[in-house]
Amino acid sequence: MSTLLMRLAAPLQAWGTRSRFVYRHTEIAPTKSGVIGMLAAARGLRRTDPLTELLGLDFGVRIDQPGQRIRDFQVARTLDGSDSMPLSFRYYLADAAFLAAVCGPRDLLDSLAAALNRPHFPVYLGRRSCPPAGHLNLGVHDGDLTAHLRTWPWQASPHHQRRHHAPTVRLEILRDARPDETITEPSHDEPLSFDPAHRQHAWRRVVRLHTDITNPRAKPLQDHDPMEVLEG
Repeated sequence: MSTLLMRLAAPLQAWGTRSRFVYRHTEIAPTKSGVIGMLAAARGLRRTDPLTELLGLDFGVRIDQPGQRIRDFQVARTLDGSDSMPLSFRYYLADAAFLAAVCGPRDLLDSLAAALNRPHFPVYLGRRSCPPAGHLNLGVHDGDLTAHLRTWPWQASPHHQRRHHAPTVRLEILRDARPDETITEPSHDEPLSFDPAHRQHAWRRVVRLHTDITNPRAKPLQDHDPMEVLEG
């Protein structure tokens, strides 16, 4: 098996698994349905097309830069402008960065990587108002996704890295559970169909892990003696 790695970073991201009426929430990390939908769009699949090839991919994500959850208020009007629609509350992740991975057959992942480089449809990070910042595709690599999520260099912004003085940082990983593993939590974001008339998602088994990653911009704090100016 091989693994396709992606850096998901942008001023705003939104990864929802639940929305009720005028409230549009976001999770703290990219969802499997959101990332699979992004790959499907890059490859040119329409919402009504079957997801046959993509359904068997394993998924994982590492939270490299958590960002901050923010709320936006949005209003809309009918097409003729005569009536206003209810005020909606939309939640986003601001200034976040993630390392996402999908694992599967090499030929399929190579085609997905090529599609990310030249997407058929525009790709975005959860919502159309959230285009990615920078290059998404980090390449296809041999091996299991867990090993890559545990060892791949830290994808946080340089500014965020400089704020951490320790030589290593502990990052959280969320990935699909193997059949023999005890799950940490379930998540209702296993995509089955994106057809607007018959959208379907199933529950998936999720495991939470942690890994220690080197901080390339660590600068240890210098010892400071406030009395040294009085010496001599």
